[in-house]
Amino acid sequence: MGNGFHVQDRFAAGAQYIGGKLRSGTSGRSHDVVNPATGETVYTYELAGPADVDAAVAAAREAFPGWSGATPAERSEAMHRFAAVLAEQAADFAYAESLQCGKPIKLSTEFDVPGTVDNTSFFAGAARHLEGKAAGEYDGDHTSYVRREAIGVVGSIAPWNYPLQMAAWKILPAVAAGNTIVLKPAEITPLTSLMFAQAATEAGIPDGVINIVTGAGKDAGEHLVGHPDVVMTSFTGSTAVGKRVAEIATATVKRLHLELGGKAPFLVFDDADLEAAVNGAVAGALINTGQDCTAATRAYVQRPLYDAFVQGVASLMETVRLGDPFDPSTDLGPLISHAQRDRVAGFIERARAYATVVTGGEAPGGELADGAYYRPTLVAGAAQDSEIVQSEIFGPVLVVLPFDTDDEGIALANDTPYGLAASAWSRDLYRAGRATREIKAGCVWVNDHIPIISEMPHGGYKASGFGKDMSVYSFEEYTQVKHVMYDNTAVARKDWHRTIFGDR
Repeated sequence: MGNGFHVQDRFAAGAQYIGGKLRSGTSGRSHDVVNPATGETVYTYELAGPADVDAAVAAAREAFPGWSGATPAERSEAMHRFAAVLAEQAADFAYAESLQCGKPIKLSTEFDVPGTVDNTSFFAGAARHLEGKAAGEYDGDHTSYVRREAIGVVGSIAPWNYPLQMAAWKILPAVAAGNTIVLKPAEITPLTSLMFAQAATEAGIPDGVINIVTGAGKDAGEHLVGHPDVVMTSFTGSTAVGKRVAEIATATVKRLHLELGGKAPFLVFDDADLEAAVNGAVAGALINTGQDCTAATRAYVQRPLYDAFVQGVASLMETVRLGDPFDPSTDLGPLISHAQRDRVAGFIERARAYATVVTGGEAPGGELADGAYYRPTLVAGAAQDSEIVQSEIFGPVLVVLPFDTDDEGIALANDTPYGLAASAWSRDLYRAGRATREIKAGCVWVNDHIPIISEMPHGGYKASGFGKDMSVYSFEEYTQVKHVMYDNTAVARKDWHRTIFGDR
């Protein structure tokens, strides 16, 4: 295993990237990055403390005038170079992502890394297309136009399930719009976030524009969110932690963007292509070992197809190959940690009291016993209000429930606190169209589940948060909209002044 990329050598100076340089953290506490496929430590580093956050914010603040003052073309050219550097280093990024996360190398190689390169290319172009309302004389006497301006230093926090892509989703729209940023990745998966920032420096993006602080949430994360020089916070993670981030951010009146948990419904009508739905359910439920906030987690199947769907999904799940993430034939890697594996197993063990585990429901033994593996699991017979239907599990688990009428299916799909993603499966245009209108989620797929593209927004409803990642809609998060208004009359005494003093 290995491709000439040595983690300890690459990050010997530390896991903080501040002002264009790696350095060690100052918290006085170390942390191990562990390969969840083997339980082996691959990197040990010093965690960031508040002083490191202060230094990173200071570097970002110092870089802001120059970067925000650059022309859109200059920022765009730098980001195109950034995309090229990422593409050149694709193999190293894929290796590091699989090493720290346990992702199958085919997922890192074919999804995480090329998706990040594409995001970078997209925002390189988008940097030159900040949209606003056309200038015009909307009241007849004045010319109005809209400016979009960078807002300042952004402090973002990214999760561990897609460390590279989430770093990109946070960093790219912010810097394309002229902001500077301090990103705190999850302390268990910092490698590709650090590499991403290094690649930006290699591409010529100025020092201090992109900074990484790797520390614990209580020390580094909360200090970053509450920092007086940080004007915006973007957070992706659990709803519970998102609430804490919101409390800290609102205390200092920061702009806030939250992408939180999900419990995506997978709604199969009785006229659906059964084979397509079965394939889509297994792929949508198991991507990234189910550690995906948009993963298919609740399948609602209209009763005429229910039995065949359960049988088909169970049979297909049993063919999924668990194994070494660096084996190209491996389909499913481990969960991110043994603690997460045990959390998932706890949901299943509790569910046995009220539901049926159709397949899976166990950790494999043998050669995989040291890793955080869990078999693909299908659960049937659970009630709609049960824990396994309502709570986010974040593992390779799909729960399937029947429904009778279209009204019932859509109501069940909407019956959780979350609203990040969903899918509807039908050959009927009108039936599918109704589902896309009535399901309360930020993304609704029809006859597919999971694909994302850089040109379209990602973000949720309800307890799944607010604001958008990717697409030009993300500039709504990362720019100030300013109305500029010029008087065109050259009249000293305006007609409207009579409402304040004097007569017409």
